[in-house]
Order: sequence, then structure tokens, then C-alpha cells
Amino acid sequence: MPEAPPQSAQHPEKQHRETRKVAAATLIGSALEWYDFYLYGTAAALVFNRIIFVNEDPLVGTMAAFAAFALGYVIRPLGGLIFGRLGDRLGRKYVLVLTLMIMGISTVLMAFLPTYAQVGIWAPILLLVLRLVQGIGAGAEFGGAAIFSVEHAPPRKRGLQGSWPAVGVYLGLLMASGAFAIITQLPEEDFLNWGWRIPFASSIIVVIVALVIRLKISETPAFTEASKEQHAPVVPLRDVFKREWRGILVLIGTQTPQNVVAYVNLTFIAAYITGTLHLATSIGPIAVTIATATTMVTLPLFGALSDKIGRKPVVLTGIGFSALFAFPYFLIIDNSETAFGIAVAVTISLGIGVGAMFGPQGAYFSELFSSRARFTGLAFSREVAGAISGGFTPLIAVALVAAAGGQSWLVALFMVVACAIGFVATLLGPETRGRSLSVSTPEALRASTGSFVD
Repeated sequence: MPEAPPQSAQHPEKQHRETRKVAAATLIGSALEWYDFYLYGTAAALVFNRIIFVNEDPLVGTMAAFAAFALGYVIRPLGGLIFGRLGDRLGRKYVLVLTLMIMGISTVLMAFLPTYAQVGIWAPILLLVLRLVQGIGAGAEFGGAAIFSVEHAPPRKRGLQGSWPAVGVYLGLLMASGAFAIITQLPEEDFLNWGWRIPFASSIIVVIVALVIRLKISETPAFTEASKEQHAPVVPLRDVFKREWRGILVLIGTQTPQNVVAYVNLTFIAAYITGTLHLATSIGPIAVTIATATTMVTLPLFGALSDKIGRKPVVLTGIGFSALFAFPYFLIIDNSETAFGIAVAVTISLGIGVGAMFGPQGAYFSELFSSRARFTGLAFSREVAGAISGGFTPLIAVALVAAAGGQSWLVALFMVVACAIGFVATLLGPETRGRSLSVSTPEALRASTGSFVD
């Protein structure tokens, strides 16, 4: 019996409107996730080490604040597992609304944290609890947003539509850095007393806007179709790992170089510029801001390109470029004394290398899994990769610079090794463009490759 035509063919005008709403909903939600996480990272370095994790040794306070930052990444795979199962059982929309509320409320509550001077040890305890809750909620946000975008998209535009959550990541970074750039202009006493709380409290605006949009969109056609199958119950958790292990390994391997290259640019390089090269503290943020804005443009372009030539060629190009550019990247930065040269290096690395790896990910990773295991497989695997290769990259990079006597070549080599892992994983993985997203078994998924049906 032939498959029913996809929803996009049945109601093109309605589907077009729905696709635009889905793009907005996933972009804003993803922006909120990374706005929240980047806010904490900035506050950990500027505020929490002074008013929450109080210690006579400033270094100890800073390390404690960043330890809590890392904890948010370590807990995210658990969130991916919990909410991934809910997404496969109850629906994508249900989980996207739930994770949005969890992330948003925990971030807003951080604005009202008492200081160590007010409540003593309860201040860091409360912050850690909120950080854990935030991390659990964020563990399924990007995966859910990517799946929601892709399952709503016309088959030949999944790469483009799946790139909007990635754009949201960089929009969130811009929003957070801009918020703190403004607030830090306050006198230091005002900034520490109440100014730092404003960016956290302001996230309620994003939560409300995103919630209104998400409540108005419908469940994805792929999940709805899969739910109608009488003999296709939700895959038991053990079967996700037993039958979908290929997709899990490909995802973790492919995600590794993107995490490493992105976190070198977004977190490590600012500390390297000031701490090792002894350049002005403003150079790093300026370079990252320019590069982030540029990457927001290149991400959908690479996503759309993957709709034309396939996911693997675009991702492999990004990985290969990042490996080849690793040593020139540091050569440019090590020999630049102005923001311009450093901004060029960071923009090329993020805009081309990360853009090509990250842009097609929403579609590529969604197409690796069958419909009834997709949310669990994608969310959990991606957050495992993030916890391993993302959360620890800045720490590893700092240690490698110290081991090399202040030189950058070991960090460049680290980036090349990460790219080699990702290149092999992607090369051995399947080309997924055109797969049916509604089939409920890995065998049917692989058989549908290239068919461009939903």
C-alpha cells in the first residue's frame, strides 16, 4: 500500500505557515537555552566567585564557580535521557514546552539568589540546585528543537529548517554577551549588588514569547503518523542502545570536532589572548562577537547546501577544513596584536568550519534514528558528546598550553585529533538525506534512504 503524501503536499499554504512558526519557536527556544548557559558562564567569572562561592583565595572561588558550570554539562545527558523518553512516548511538543519552562524558571530564580554574606553556605547550595535543574532541562532542548524543526519540514528542506536551532545557539550567545556588556558599565558596587541580576531576570521575556509560540504549533506529522501504527510501541530503552547503536556512535563521533573547535573559539581563546598573549581584554569579546554574528548567517546556508548535495559532504568539508586550519588559526592569532587579525581567524574558524559541521546537524542527526527512538537517541547521544568533548575542552586547552610552555601547538594538534575522530565517524556513517522520518524501525529507516518521503 503506497504511503500517504506528506503533509506539505496536502496543504502547502498551511504547511508553509506552520513551518515559519516552527522555525521561530525552535530558534527562540534554542536561543533561550544558550542565553541561560552563557549567562551563567559569564557570571561565574565575574560575580559568583565573589558573592556566592566566597573564599579568601580568589582562585578557589573562581574554580568553585566553574566547577558548578561544568556540573551543568555533566548532568545534561540525564536530561536528554529523561525528556528524550518522554518525547518519544508523549510527543515532541509536550517536551519542548516542558523543557522551556524548566530552563526559564531556573534561570529567572537565579536572579533572586541570596549572597553568601546573607545566608552563608545556603547560597552556593541553592545555586548548585538551580544549575542542576537548568542542566536537566537543557539536556533535551536542542535535540527536541532540531527534531521538531526537521519533522515539520518538507523533505527537501530539512537541512535548512533544521539549522534554525543552531542559529538560536549563536543568537543566545550574542544576547548574553550583549546583556553583560551593558550591565558591566555600572559602578562595580552596583553591578555586584543588583546589576548582575537583571540579565537573569530578563530571560522571563524570552520564556513568555517562546511559550506563546510553542503552544500554538501542532505536533509533528512524523510523530503523529508513527503513533497511529498499532504494532509500533515506543522502543524499550535497552532496544534504543541495542538496535540504534550505529546512529549513537556516528552522532557522538561527528559531534566531537564541532564541540572542540567551537569551545576553543568561544571559551578558551579569550583567556588565551589575555592570559598568554597579554593583549587587551576587549579583543577576545570583540572577535567572538563578530564571528558569532557571521556564523548565524553561514549556518542556514550550509544547512540548505546539505539539502542539495547531502549531509555527509557538507559535514566532512567542515571537519576537514577545521583540521587544515587549526595550525594557521593559531599562527594568525599568535602574530596578531589587534582585534582585526584575531577576529579574522575566529570568524573563519567558526563561520566556515563550525558552520559546515553544525548547519546540517539538525537534519543529519534526526535522520540517523527511527521515529519511536529518535528523541531518546539524539538527545542523549548529543549531550554525552557535549559533556565529554565540550565541557572539558577549555580545561584541556589550558593544560596543553601550560604543558607546551605557553605555546599553542598542542592545542592545534588537539583540534586536529578531534577532527580526525569526527571525520572517520562521519565517513563510516550513512548518508541520510531523503530518509523517511515516520518509519519505526532502523531497518525501514535505512531502506528509505534517498526516497524523499515522510
